[in-house]
Amino acid sequence: MRRELLMLVDALAREKNVDKDIVFASLELALASATKKRFKEDVEARVAIDRETGDYESFRRWQVVPDDEIEEPARQLTLEEARKINPDIELEGYIEEPLEPVEFGRIGAQAAKQVILQKIRDAEREQILNDFLEREEFIVTGSIKRMERGNAIIESGRIEAILPREQMIPKENLRIGDRVRAYLLKVDRAARGQQLILSRTVPEFLAKLFELEVPEIEEGLLEIKAAARDPGSRAKIAVKSNDPRIDPIGTCVGMRGSRVQAVTGELAGERVDIVLWSPEPAQFVINALAPAEVSRITVDEEKHSMDIVVDEENLAQAIGRGGQNVRLASELSGWELNIMTEEESQQKSEEEFSEIRSLFIEKLDVDEELADVLVQEGFTTLEEVAYIPVNEMLEIEAFDEETVEELRSRARNSLLVQEIASEEQVEAVAGDLLSLEGMDGETARLLAAKGITTQEELADLAADDLVELVDMDMERAKELIMTARAPWFAEN
Repeated sequence: MRRELLMLVDALAREKNVDKDIVFASLELALASATKKRFKEDVEARVAIDRETGDYESFRRWQVVPDDEIEEPARQLTLEEARKINPDIELEGYIEEPLEPVEFGRIGAQAAKQVILQKIRDAEREQILNDFLEREEFIVTGSIKRMERGNAIIESGRIEAILPREQMIPKENLRIGDRVRAYLLKVDRAARGQQLILSRTVPEFLAKLFELEVPEIEEGLLEIKAAARDPGSRAKIAVKSNDPRIDPIGTCVGMRGSRVQAVTGELAGERVDIVLWSPEPAQFVINALAPAEVSRITVDEEKHSMDIVVDEENLAQAIGRGGQNVRLASELSGWELNIMTEEESQQKSEEEFSEIRSLFIEKLDVDEELADVLVQEGFTTLEEVAYIPVNEMLEIEAFDEETVEELRSRARNSLLVQEIASEEQVEAVAGDLLSLEGMDGETARLLAAKGITTQEELADLAADDLVELVDMDMERAKELIMTARAPWFAEN
C-alpha cells in the first residue's frame, strides 16, 4: 500500500512537472476528505503522510474558540474544554484525536488522483499566469478561440483571456480565428474561467499602441501625457518632447502619416488627433481644441473650469459633432470646459458684474458708483475687500486712506454678522443633528444651509447624496447615515 502511494506521487510529479510536495499536499487533502465521510457531522480532519516511507496518519481536529463563540460543535471546542485535554493550548489552536486511517484502495486511489490532478491543474494555471505577468506586457496579442455570449475568448500562447462585449470597439465585427490585440485591463484571480480581462476601448490601449509604433517613446525622447477616446470614432492624445530637437507631433504622425495610420487601422478607423502638451492648462486646452481657434479663455482655479470664447464661425467646430470635440478635450485636460460665443460671454460677464455689484451695495452699504469701482478693480468677494493689504487698495485712484479703512471695516463687520448668523443656524439644529455621534458644527451648518436639519432627513439620504451636499469622503458619509438610521432598527 505504501509503495503504491509513493509510486503514484512520483508518477504524477514527473508527468505534470510539479514538485512532489504539491502532490503530497493534494493527496493529504484527498485522504482527509475521505476520512470526513466516515462521520455524519461536518467534522474537520487532517492527514499527514510521511514523505519517505509513505505511512500516513489521520486525525480528527477541533479548533479552540472563546466560550461564547461556539457555532459548530462538531469542529470547535471551548478554551475550558480544550485545556482539560491540553493545559498549554491557546485560542485559535487545535485539539487533535488520532483516527484509524482510511484504507487507500483502488477507489480511494482513483478519487485521490482526481483531486490531485485538479490541484495540479490549478498550480499549472497559476504558474502560467505568473509567468505571463512577470513579463509586464500590457498589450495581449492572440487569436479568437471561440465566442461566448458575445464575449471573445482569446488564446495567447499557453494562456486564455476574455475580451468582454462591452470592451470591444463599437461596430467592429470580430470572428473566430481573427488575430486581435487588446489592453490588459485587470487580472481576476478568483475567476473560474479566464483570469485576464482585456479591453480595446480604454485610453491606455491607444497610448500603448503609440508606444509600439513610435520608438522614440520607448527611448524616452517623447512622452505620452494623456489620452482620451470616443472608441471607434475619434481620440486625442497629448504628447511632450523631452528633446528640443524632436517635433513630437510630426514624430507620432510618421512619414506620410504611416505611424498614426497604423494605430487608426488597429482601432477600426478611429481618427486620432495628436495634441502638443503644455504645462500651462489654458494653453494645453487651446491645443486640445484645435483646429478650432480660441478668442479668449478664462480660468477658474476654484471650480477647476474654463470659459472658452470662440467666434461664431468656430463654435460648431470647437464643440464638435454631439459635443465630441469639447468632451474629448475636457477628458484630455482634466478641466471642465464651457464653450461660448462673444455675445454669450458678454452676457455672462454682465450678469456676474451685476450680481457682485448688488452684493457690495447690500453688504457694504455703498452706492452704485463705488460698487462699480470695486468690481472693475477685480474684487469679487467680501473677504477680498476685508483682508486685502491697505497699500494695494490705496493704489486705486478713487480711494483715499479713509475710504479704504471704512470699506475694510464694513466688509469685516458684514462677515462677522454672517458668521454669527451661521452659528445661530447651527445652534438651531444642535438639539438634533449635533447630538449625532460623529457630527461636527461645520458639517451641521452646511447641511442646514442645504435644508437638512434633522436626523430623520439625514437618514433618508444616500451616501453619494451626502457626499455631493457636503465635501466629505464616502466612508464618513456612510457612517453618519448609518448612525442617523440607528433608530429605524431599534424600533424594529
